[in-house]
Amino acid sequence: MKAIKIILYVIVSLVIITVMIYANYSGFSNVNFQIKKTGGETLLYREISGPYSQTSEVLSKIKYDLSKQFNIEPTKDFGIYLDNPRKVDKNKLRSEVGFILENADTAQVFWLKSKFKIKVLPIREYITTEFPYKGKMSVMIGLMKVYPALMKYVKANGFAETGPVMEVYDMPNNKIWYRKEAIKIVQ
Repeated sequence: MKAIKIILYVIVSLVIITVMIYANYSGFSNVNFQIKKTGGETLLYREISGPYSQTSEVLSKIKYDLSKQFNIEPTKDFGIYLDNPRKVDKNKLRSEVGFILENADTAQVFWLKSKFKIKVLPIREYITTEFPYKGKMSVMIGLMKVYPALMKYVKANGFAETGPVMEVYDMPNNKIWYRKEAIKIVQ
């Protein structure tokens, strides 16, 4: 009987700890979408083929190069995920990951182009939402909450399900921004 009480205590404790961690990393935050005209940012990035899980490693390498070679300390990183991992083999997934260049001058961009790809994100209407960033666990919880809600919103409002999704990690403001181009399906 005593062993059952101990096991029950351990199980209840684990559930409470899990709920507290989930809450701490914004697991109970609402996900609300809006259509916004946005874009126009200058993106410095590298193209990746393969599992999306390698994003963090590539971002670390880019950040290191920017700091050591160009004396740039970026504060907003991003990933543009071109394929749906539920429909494309993980080894064939395509993405673009890097940093948003803020206040970069023309000479700086010229030198950066020798090592990285650079483009300006088109200004368009995007389906957008934000999610609180409180640490790396927020990224995982955001993935579990935002993507299913985004697909539900897209279907319910007649938008195209296919197409890239952009995640912007805005470290100064502790937010993750999600964007998907708002393309209406013509029926």
